[in-house]
Amino acid sequence: MAAMRMKWWVVGLSLLALDCVAEELKIGFGTHKPPYVFERENRGLEYDVVIAAARAAGFTVKPYYSPMERLHRSFSMGEIDAMTTTNPKGGVARFYSQPYIHYQNVAMSLASRGYRIESIADLRHYSVRAFQRARFLLGDDFRQMAESNPRYHEEAQQVARNRLLYSGRVDVVIGDRRILHYFNREVYAQVDVGQPVTEHLLFPATAYHLGLHDEALRDRFDRGLAAIRASGEYAEIERRYAIY
Repeated sequence: MAAMRMKWWVVGLSLLALDCVAEELKIGFGTHKPPYVFERENRGLEYDVVIAAARAAGFTVKPYYSPMERLHRSFSMGEIDAMTTTNPKGGVARFYSQPYIHYQNVAMSLASRGYRIESIADLRHYSVRAFQRARFLLGDDFRQMAESNPRYHEEAQQVARNRLLYSGRVDVVIGDRRILHYFNREVYAQVDVGQPVTEHLLFPATAYHLGLHDEALRDRFDRGLAAIRASGEYAEIERRYAIY
């Protein structure tokens, strides 16, 4: 009888240990786009929020970095469990988390050009460079402009837009304000980033979600996200990146 009790005690401890082992979640992030993702450092405003919410939900996270178009293919093929910086307009995931971050996208041009860009439709008159998947994520008007503008292109490496803008090789770039200003630090030796720019405020803030294949995993992530908001951890992450 004592041996039987010992057996079940050991089994119980084993099951408890299994419950305590966090489930691994392979999450896809876009490539280097400070201050949201510092790829080589495994940190950033967006990265830290997603990791913290996933951990609060009981996951360990294996990050996977890739340009957005390739990231969507990897997700569609089931090579990753979830992907960041997407929303229902992207149309790739079955399930989307609650919004975990907002980007403020702008259209930016050199002030010396004197462009008057007052609507998304006005962009059709210019050469435009945007981030990958912008044509899906920035709304129907933007997608129509992108599809009808032969001088519209999307860049896999976001830093390329700064080089193109300040060298005068493109009229307008599209991107999050903080990303565009941050990348000036990385290209100042190549182009004159001291040139004044005009920010054309054409877009509302864009809410981004985590896209997942599985509803139960989505629900767990949402609970983790709610937990870090309630605990103050989310606000602390924001404070760490406030200088950007």
